[in-house]
Amino acid sequence: MPVKIAFIGFGGVGRALAEIIEEKRFRLREDYGLDAVVVGVSDVMKGAVYHPDGLDIPVLLKGLKDHGTVEAYPEQAGVVIGWDSMEMIDHSHADVIVEVTYTNVETGEPALTHCRRALDQGKSVLTTNKGPVAHAYDELTRKAEEKGAFFGFEGTVMSGTPALRLPEQTLAGNTIHKIKGILNGTTNYILTEMERGLEYGEALKQAQGLGYAEADPTSDVEGYDVRYKLAILSSHVFGVALSPEDIPCTGITGVTASDIQEAEKAGEKWRLIGTLTLDGDRVTGIVKPERISAHEPLAGVSGALNAILYDCDMSGPIFMTGAGAGLKETGYALLIDLIHYHKQQSKINV
Repeated sequence: MPVKIAFIGFGGVGRALAEIIEEKRFRLREDYGLDAVVVGVSDVMKGAVYHPDGLDIPVLLKGLKDHGTVEAYPEQAGVVIGWDSMEMIDHSHADVIVEVTYTNVETGEPALTHCRRALDQGKSVLTTNKGPVAHAYDELTRKAEEKGAFFGFEGTVMSGTPALRLPEQTLAGNTIHKIKGILNGTTNYILTEMERGLEYGEALKQAQGLGYAEADPTSDVEGYDVRYKLAILSSHVFGVALSPEDIPCTGITGVTASDIQEAEKAGEKWRLIGTLTLDGDRVTGIVKPERISAHEPLAGVSGALNAILYDCDMSGPIFMTGAGAGLKETGYALLIDLIHYHKQQSKINV
């Protein structure tokens, strides 16, 4: 049976997943028995289109490129134009809702409402939005379990680098005592450019020019982005809900070129590090710039890369690094979740 997918939001990440599905269609069928069919798209800026039997992805993407709207899709029997996000969730016969809207991370909206609505109907949800997971992890995972649905959010912490699936599956059986990570590529890029002699303002401007930093970089440079990711990691890895607001947070705006040079003379580097520590059944978190030995694994992570270190009781420290952003990488994170959704459903239906 085909897996029917509806997109809520169709920006760069959503389009990246659609392109991956089309590009990897044969391999997904051969290797995983996964026949992914895009039946709908609803985007507040790009319009909406739905067909119960599936949309032709190349035609959909070409129409969007040429006309700026998915509603340029050719008229044919069964095609529905104009559904808003709630109508797409309610009325489409999608098995999976891919929620990739532009969302306010402080409130989790509108993604949080979309996730709730879909899960309440027993539809599975894949998202790369941090807000809903950071604010309502317990609620959303419980809804998914109660409804026999799948809730996938691999891309919320390190994009296409599987920071969440690693402790859940590969490190199973370990007790993880501490998690430390470089979880924001923008700040890491700025700090490593400052190591090359740039002042903070110059490095920030360069990061903005390359698309690593937003016009308003506050969430990145003040460490707020990392704080939300720590909240997700605490819930998912430790099973302890931490409110993002309860995680002390200091960004990199106070780190100067002289600080960087002084550290280098001592064989050390500055990195913005998020840390979670498990003590009994209590978890504490903190985000702050740290001056660490150049020999530490996290010190060797440069540019826009992310990295995470799991301190395990049996396997010892496990270190993983990879891209923490990028359209294709984040689209791939959604693909990881889609494959695992399909595996879960295949077991249920045996």
